[in-house]
Amino acid sequence: MLVVMTTVSPHAASSQAASSHAEAIADHRRRERRRWRMAAVFALATLASLILDVATGPSLLSPGEVLRSLLQTGARAAMTDTIVWDLRLPMAFMALAVGAALGAGGLEMQTILANPMASPYTLGMAAAAGFGAALVLAVGGFGLSAMVAVPIGAFVFSMLAALFLFALASMRALRGDTIILGGIALLFLFQSLLSLIQFLSSPELSQQILFWLFGSLTKATWPTLALTAGVTAACCALLAFDAWKLAALRMGEVRAASLGVDVRALRMKILVIVAVMTATATSFVGVIGFVGLVAPHIARLTVGEDQRVLLPVSMLAGALMLSVASVLSKSIVPGALFPVGIVTAIVGVPFLLWLIFAPKGAAR
Repeated sequence: MLVVMTTVSPHAASSQAASSHAEAIADHRRRERRRWRMAAVFALATLASLILDVATGPSLLSPGEVLRSLLQTGARAAMTDTIVWDLRLPMAFMALAVGAALGAGGLEMQTILANPMASPYTLGMAAAAGFGAALVLAVGGFGLSAMVAVPIGAFVFSMLAALFLFALASMRALRGDTIILGGIALLFLFQSLLSLIQFLSSPELSQQILFWLFGSLTKATWPTLALTAGVTAACCALLAFDAWKLAALRMGEVRAASLGVDVRALRMKILVIVAVMTATATSFVGVIGFVGLVAPHIARLTVGEDQRVLLPVSMLAGALMLSVASVLSKSIVPGALFPVGIVTAIVGVPFLLWLIFAPKGAAR
């Protein structure tokens, strides 16, 4: 039996290793370029939806009238400027700000709890905000106007729900799954209390509560937009600062801890940031579901798990989703305006079903 022995010179082995290393670097750079190209596509789509959102509305203004008002040129009615600048523009930009907040909040909730169903809505924060708004409406606003009292009530109760989640997260023996169960318990509790308030209220008050719970951008103003956008930008900047820790946590708590990440402290910090951001957003527009749940999955399927790209794309996906819902809410019936929360639910369910059956690992 003849055995042929082959040997590889050290020089050839070094060349092969260098070639493999270069190919790996080139492949990584290709993936990076693809991810940022997809981020640019989301940004352009969001800009197009913003323009379409401003151009549509129940007042049935022509595109030319809207454009002249935006550019402040040509002959135009004073009412047109009022509609475009005081109603449509704040609503359109508020859709982007709230959508970005919900998208980023849903992403980081799913990251720190390692659960694809986690979001500010499923953790009970939105239901708590709805109960706070309904309670304020039921008791008459505590002497304040409804425009001021309702957002305050929604924010306070949303933060109370978040404090309960903070308490769960601070317990060393509890895991992410337990926090999810605690959030679901809060969701059912506040929904039950909300139903009780509606049952005891007059038909007129119940109608007001119901309209707020559907989610609506109609009460958006420049001051509330500035506050929402400012809080969202600050909170997302803080989230981006911990991008590498969140990426490590996505690989598992044990591996993240081995890399020097204090998982418990990180979880508490992210919960605080997300709670403040989403409570601020929902206190002005009401309860809007599915955006915080679906937008992060769309972003993840598109650009993968790299938090440096995933966070801004999740924000863009949430902004795009709510902006498109705003356009649809004004286009379903010409001259009418549907609550945007109904549209996000109708659009979100097929998206969620598609995500359930979509092939895994498509975006890497």
